[in-house]
Amino acid sequence: MKNKIILFNPKSANWKHRIPNSILQIGASVHNKHEYVFVDGNLETDCWTKIKSYLDTNAFRYFAVTVMPGVQLKQAIPYSKKVRELFSDVVIIWGGYFASNQYKVCLESGFVDFVINGPGDEAFPELIKALENKNDFTAIKNLIYKSNNEIIKTPKADLLDQDTLPELPYDYLNRFYPIERYLGKTFLGKRTAAYHSSVGCPFTCSFCAVVPIYEARWRGKSAKKIYNDLIYLKERFKIDAVEFHDNNFFVSEKRTVEFSELMKNENINWWGEGRIDTVDKYNDNSLKLMREAGCKMIFFGAETGNDSILKQIDKGGTQNRNQIINFAKRLSKFNIIPEYSFVLGLPAATEQKVYQQINDDINFIKEIKSVNPNTEIIIYVYSPVPTEGSKLYETVTKTGFQFPQKLEDWLNPSWENFDLRKNPLTPWLKPYMIKRIKNFETVINGYFPTVSDYKLTSFQKSVIKFFSSWKYKTGLYFLPYEIKFLQRFWLKYRQPEIEGFYSE
Repeated sequence: MKNKIILFNPKSANWKHRIPNSILQIGASVHNKHEYVFVDGNLETDCWTKIKSYLDTNAFRYFAVTVMPGVQLKQAIPYSKKVRELFSDVVIIWGGYFASNQYKVCLESGFVDFVINGPGDEAFPELIKALENKNDFTAIKNLIYKSNNEIIKTPKADLLDQDTLPELPYDYLNRFYPIERYLGKTFLGKRTAAYHSSVGCPFTCSFCAVVPIYEARWRGKSAKKIYNDLIYLKERFKIDAVEFHDNNFFVSEKRTVEFSELMKNENINWWGEGRIDTVDKYNDNSLKLMREAGCKMIFFGAETGNDSILKQIDKGGTQNRNQIINFAKRLSKFNIIPEYSFVLGLPAATEQKVYQQINDDINFIKEIKSVNPNTEIIIYVYSPVPTEGSKLYETVTKTGFQFPQKLEDWLNPSWENFDLRKNPLTPWLKPYMIKRIKNFETVINGYFPTVSDYKLTSFQKSVIKFFSSWKYKTGLYFLPYEIKFLQRFWLKYRQPEIEGFYSE
């Protein structure tokens, strides 16, 4: 009977391949209910041949794809199109941030039948059941599809109790791809695993792709559940480090403290994402305990040093310029590395104001480095997300900016850079502004080589710092060719980045 499922994770990186938790989670939702296979584009040498070999058996009816913005589209789009052309009766289902945020262009493509809009723990198996029994789809939450040439968007489901979800089928994944291949060496450890402990985020930042999906909701696993899962991975696969790929791991101080108490003697280093104004409320004992329990670095969205812009982007909470600086200094007492990301190049009333904001944030970043040189700095150029109803997105659309009207247009290299927040095609950003941002990024990464690149030797760091020193101190960042040459051809240097970002 033709009812098997292909769960496809398109290639997302040339290195740093992590456990594909997105398709693993969907696999858990249908485990022991439907027959399914995993296909991971990160580990396949000829991905399409693998997919076609399954479809040629005439046993597979469903092709389910997780799609993050950027690199994954290079396989997700052409392979889905080929499936439609060669196996027209196969149902194509997309999930992930890109599919949820760009559902209109996906469904208009002619080769995406359904979009899972948010968590698929219930929506995916319910959709398969409805298709198998030829039932109606309207009662299935977290679903978007076309009916009679009209796009139907069903209501959002409540976030589920994360402790009650089925166990992830690690051993089943291990049949297709040895888990060993996913446990990469990082600055955290020699065998680093990826793990999700929560879904969503309780905040509404207007530049964040999570907001339209979760609508300021968050729900996490209990500390005990997280601990038990990690101990299983430690005993079964010998992990010694973990990247928490949550959108916001540190929402609850109580949960973080309980987890840290459990992890104190397990010798597992870890990293996660949080908010400055949330973690700054943690007391000193909590931060001390976290470090003792293996927390080496935390990623924070600092975004900007301009308080009015923080309000403009709906950052929410209490985060402000002084807090960003003081918190970086505070974390140094506990030997926890703050990893600050900045979003440069937001729209402003005039071209001069846009450029001034960029230069102000460059100076602010240097101020942060002066109080805590160990602060990792990640720089992005602002890329709009379709957050309907936000004032920032309204401002963006008034400039004439619009997303591609055809799904295949996203394969244009310029739109890939847009998705990776490197060059966003926004009309208010001029080439000289982009060049200013990129040159500063090159110089600061030379003067302060990232700790996350474990391959760099002390000698290499001292050499690149020497060549970057004059430009960093004088503020003359133009033409940093010698630094780029050293980074590319001698150091094979990797810039600092969010651990696990676009890694699944």
